[in-house]
Amino acid sequence: MQLGPFTLPNALFVAPMAGVTDRPFRKLCKRLGAGYAVSEMVTSRPDLQDSLKTSRRADHSGEPGPIAVQIAGTDAAMMADAARYNIDRGAQIIDINMGCPAKKVCNKWAGSALMQDEALAIEIVQAVVAAAAPHGVPVTLKMRTGWCADVRNAPVIALAAEAAGVQMLTVHGRTREQGYKGCAEHDTVAHIKSRVNIPVVANGDITSPQQARDVLKRTGADAIMIGRAAQGRPWIFREIAHFLATGEVLPPPDLLEVKAWLLDHLLDHYSLYGDFTGVRSARKHLGWYAAALPIPAGEALAFRQRINTLTTVEAQLQCVDESIDAWTVAGYNDMNLQEENWKLAA
Repeated sequence: MQLGPFTLPNALFVAPMAGVTDRPFRKLCKRLGAGYAVSEMVTSRPDLQDSLKTSRRADHSGEPGPIAVQIAGTDAAMMADAARYNIDRGAQIIDINMGCPAKKVCNKWAGSALMQDEALAIEIVQAVVAAAAPHGVPVTLKMRTGWCADVRNAPVIALAAEAAGVQMLTVHGRTREQGYKGCAEHDTVAHIKSRVNIPVVANGDITSPQQARDVLKRTGADAIMIGRAAQGRPWIFREIAHFLATGEVLPPPDLLEVKAWLLDHLLDHYSLYGDFTGVRSARKHLGWYAAALPIPAGEALAFRQRINTLTTVEAQLQCVDESIDAWTVAGYNDMNLQEENWKLAA
């Protein structure tokens, strides 16, 4: 699909997730079949733009383009400045966050809280589009279906955003009130797709190739975006790509193949965060991987407990290497056996 001047290789997108979709994770997802990935949310507050946390989130070294950066905030002028700031540092696409349900974001009226104030939401969109346009940078918008079940105003905002110059819309099929509870509904996505003339991306509860097919068919969406289902299972993108292209289910990867990806992921992770922070921040990823692997629940628990006690790069790498080799020898190598456990963990 086409997004501004960029031709994306496929319609499988990685959702922006704070604390998850950093540069190493995005690179791995793209390597394993994702056609597009958006950065973690970056604040528009100028006093935080030079912080270590923000600088890491804005690090795109060695990442295949296009480079998409998501910005969040509540002030139109500040959001416009944030767009220019990130464009100057390599952003090729700017995404506006109007979908984050986290309390610490919404309490400041950012993220999905903006959907309560349609006038402010569109003022921000207009300001960001005006800031990005001179640089030829497309602006996209990610939002929810609305603030609550009684106020599903995503279609109204979608039409206004298109009129303001937004070039792609992503809709998570839940209200902010739902958070991540309940089931995502995609009827709102289908309705928006029928009303606008720009690409629409469906997001929410897409955890298998079959669900990807069904959501695309039901909504008519141009693409799908996957978030939590890729945590610990970044190969889901190649599984979906294969299924959509052939109608056949791709055999799951074996443990040794996963080990190679995981070790590469860890090394890239350490290079971004440094040894001390990298070892600690990698623990959540390793826990997600353990939940996705074909090993008994007791083995996964013991692995997570051991990982959480290790404090050096060498010890963490050795633990991963030895554990996966031991599981392979023990015969825990049928990835299909872990499917239900992984769904529960996700």
